[in-house]
Amino acid sequence: MYLKQLVSFKTNLHLHNPHLNIKGVTTDSRKVKKDFLFAALSGSKTDGNLYIHDALNRGASAIITRPQSDIEIPPHIEKIEDPNPHKLFSQIAAYFYNERPEFIVGITGTNGKTSTADFIRQLWAHKHIESGSVGTLGVITNHHYEYGSLTTPSPEDLYKILQDLKLQNITHVALEASSHGLHQYRLDGLLFKAAGFTNLTRDHLDYHKDMASYQEAKARLFKDLLEENAPAVLNIDDPAFDYFKNICQKNKRTVITYGKHATDIQLIDQKLTAQGQQLSLKIFDQKIDTFFPVAGNFQIYNLLCALGLVIGTGTKVADALSAIPTLKSVPGRIELVGQLNNQASIYIDYAHTPDALETILKALRPHTDKQLIVVFGCGGNRDRGKRPQMGSIADRLADKVIVTDDNPRHENPNHIRKEILAACKKGIEIANREQAIYKAINMLHSQDILVIAGKGHETGQIVGNTVHPFDDKVIANQAILEKNKGNINVT
Repeated sequence: MYLKQLVSFKTNLHLHNPHLNIKGVTTDSRKVKKDFLFAALSGSKTDGNLYIHDALNRGASAIITRPQSDIEIPPHIEKIEDPNPHKLFSQIAAYFYNERPEFIVGITGTNGKTSTADFIRQLWAHKHIESGSVGTLGVITNHHYEYGSLTTPSPEDLYKILQDLKLQNITHVALEASSHGLHQYRLDGLLFKAAGFTNLTRDHLDYHKDMASYQEAKARLFKDLLEENAPAVLNIDDPAFDYFKNICQKNKRTVITYGKHATDIQLIDQKLTAQGQQLSLKIFDQKIDTFFPVAGNFQIYNLLCALGLVIGTGTKVADALSAIPTLKSVPGRIELVGQLNNQASIYIDYAHTPDALETILKALRPHTDKQLIVVFGCGGNRDRGKRPQMGSIADRLADKVIVTDDNPRHENPNHIRKEILAACKKGIEIANREQAIYKAINMLHSQDILVIAGKGHETGQIVGNTVHPFDDKVIANQAILEKNKGNINVT
């Protein structure tokens, strides 16, 4: 594709060689090949300008960088300077990979994005719509699953994924929009057909520094990336609702509310069962009773958000409602791993924030009148402020607590556990995560519930720069099998 085509949306840009045939675009100098465009983007950890010479040596013919960059670039190389190179590159990547599904909806919020996105995919799939979801779990379609590592992928990866989905005849996609992705303009080559907001609680303050900045990053989905008059599906029960509603109204978005106090998609009543939840709902003045086969009050909110987004983009209310009894929880989100012979239940969950940990413990508490046990830790080189918060939450809501390691990275894991345990008087410290899981399962009595929190679907333990293979689900299943056979041995 000619360079002038890639930047045709930039009317004030002068190119020395507009007919350069660009064969690829990337922000990773290691991926550069002959006649690639390389974007020298700066992040929180590194300066992209440091990799320009590497990109040139590998064959880059065009470079995107900040104005007044002091990096010398040969005159035959096209140098494109822009005050917002992140946004420019995202738009260029979207032009380079210019095919994408017709209906793309975005979901943002601290918690619930992954479950909401997958519920949307399942609701569409129930009506035989070729659909997919992109986010923390990777790329999921009705026929295929490919694991990913970022909630919102890099621009070149994201737009290539969307083009690949289009070539697979996927017409509808639900996309998780993380605060990092929004702040770094990774999504700025898209206009969404609809957008949903789940909730806003403390997270990523190591990156955003304060809640106001975090909230503002989330709001970009509704302010900058949503089609005019498109549906904005908002959680009316969240304290941040008024902020997002005002953003949407100022920018001519059509607000759809959901929650216990909503006027559009309302939860009227719920009753817990051993297999899930019996719900009474009012959907745009239509009252219905339905069975939702997923545990957890918070999952109801994810369901309501998903309903708003699929109905808001054209699915008939009756068609959406008929799919609810068929829905399944996503891997690692309040996922039932198995049971012991004594009917104790073991769950895994991705909860790694104070709000998420509180939510999962409160969600599972009504399902047992016996002990609720939790195993968790906190990540290293991340927001330290949430460690005592999570310790306090576990101490208050669980009957027994085991504090262990969870991606210590470059921090001393002993210090991380100490910060958690300072606020968790009932906490038992077991550094080795596998031993902690075995110990917890060995503690379970009849009808108890154990939740292993923090990793969910993830399959690694990060120590230093190394990702060691580790899967909570695999370890839990091994321990369950040994416990049921009477062979478990925990010291």
